[in-house]
Amino acid sequence: MHKFISFLVVICFALCIPSLTGAAQTIDRPNIVVIYADDLGYGDVSCYNKERGKIATPHIDRLAAEGMSFTDGHSSSGVCSPSRYTLLTGRYHWRSRLQSGIVGLWGGPLIASDRLTVAGLLSQAGYRTSCIGKWHLGWNWPIPAKEKNLFRSPGRKKDVTATDAHRNAWRKAFSQPIAGGPATRGFDSYFGTDVPDWPPFCFIENDRTIGIPSEFLPALLFKNNQASDQGPALAGWKFEPILPMLGERAGQFIENAAKGSKPFFLYMPLTSPHTPLGVNPQWKGKSGLNTYADFVMETDAVVGKVLDALEKSGTADRTLVLFTSDNGCAPYIGADELEKKGHYPSGPLRGYKSDVWEGGHRVPFIVRWPGVVKAKSISHQLVHQADLMATFADIIGASLPENAGEDSFSFLPLLKGNESPIREHAISQSMRGLLSVRRGKWKLIAGRGSGGWTKGQDEHRVFLYVTEPLKGSGGWTKGQDEHPGQLYDLEEDLAEKNNLWIKKSAITGELIALLEKLVTNGRSTNGSARKNDVPVKWRRFLSK
Repeated sequence: MHKFISFLVVICFALCIPSLTGAAQTIDRPNIVVIYADDLGYGDVSCYNKERGKIATPHIDRLAAEGMSFTDGHSSSGVCSPSRYTLLTGRYHWRSRLQSGIVGLWGGPLIASDRLTVAGLLSQAGYRTSCIGKWHLGWNWPIPAKEKNLFRSPGRKKDVTATDAHRNAWRKAFSQPIAGGPATRGFDSYFGTDVPDWPPFCFIENDRTIGIPSEFLPALLFKNNQASDQGPALAGWKFEPILPMLGERAGQFIENAAKGSKPFFLYMPLTSPHTPLGVNPQWKGKSGLNTYADFVMETDAVVGKVLDALEKSGTADRTLVLFTSDNGCAPYIGADELEKKGHYPSGPLRGYKSDVWEGGHRVPFIVRWPGVVKAKSISHQLVHQADLMATFADIIGASLPENAGEDSFSFLPLLKGNESPIREHAISQSMRGLLSVRRGKWKLIAGRGSGGWTKGQDEHRVFLYVTEPLKGSGGWTKGQDEHPGQLYDLEEDLAEKNNLWIKKSAITGELIALLEKLVTNGRSTNGSARKNDVPVKWRRFLSK
């Protein structure tokens, strides 16, 4: 009998091992916090711009000091919506319907309802997920086609009074759930303002507006880099409370989630330092530079509040924090003025927000993960915001399906100290849809100029005579022809001043062929070819 009981104990223990192991794996999975700044330039973070930076960012610098800074991290685009799509899906945005620009006012969802997102992946793995901040990826707004004119801008230069027809239409629309938002794309909860300088000028929680907009925004709030599109607003709506409220809600989420048994994922797409420049009184004039620089400092303080919330909740030591930005600094916030005062928002890089040059999409990229990532470490390897999907899947031990994360490579080995490249190539795009491709030190831009707002030396025409087509160039002809694109050696020329398109024609041809392959395959990772949602006509800039 004693032997039989011992045998049963051994059997029971063996049967329990899988569940015990599973529990241990769940406990060991880190909480994940992604803080996504809006329009923060590579050189706006002090630790990234020690020689040409004048803005103090102590809390972001603290993240870098306690973690790893990537010097070659990129967003998918020089503008916001496409970068957000790529970060959340692990798929280049230009494979979707969004070939240029951003999701427009009252636009529909950009992320397909059946597409796996980072939030969906982590939710399936047992994480509690929340999005707090700017969504800007579209909703199914409950606005009848016959009433759309009542939601459109009647002008913003002078005050406009809402009529009974306006208020009735707004009340009907905003009394309903708004479908297609974050809560339908893998997040358990959402709180934010969608797009802070666009209507509706109110907070949204999950799928409902908090309050019913009843007025047009006062014309005063369209001046000095504030709101940009008129529309329904809550009476008395102001921009200054938005950023502090996001920080407060993030702290509440962390506090509550820390009490639960599940690991948590917080995606915090900040509304700043993008316009509206709603700087609160205690931060006005703090930078000694301009309002935008003040707003960068206030943004940094909110990052500090999130880090403090992690410390207070007791979760900091088991939380991976990733900080980055959706694109470069917007030039219209006084970039010229800042440069004259010695602060360069793009640091050593050429270009700004909207551009295909590095200043448009090379961004701060910092990861802190206590016990895994070495403090004060720096990686010069190429990484991309598309890589979050594969990295998080790698961390939790999940396998991505064939139809998810098509352009995502795990940088977990880099976080663990391995300095071997994790991706051989990467693609980023300008606001107008001009594509660039990286391979090692080489960067090819498939057209002239910035593809955005910045004018530069590559807008001119350069002529030469050829007798044969340049291999892979996509359309060179006999006789006099234009210099159709750009090629840079970023190791020698990070500022992208020396165009080697002709001088290094063999490299040019190889990268044109690579770009064609990456576009037509529908994916850049290993796996079966996929279809892009629409035809990607990336060669159109080469023919101009």
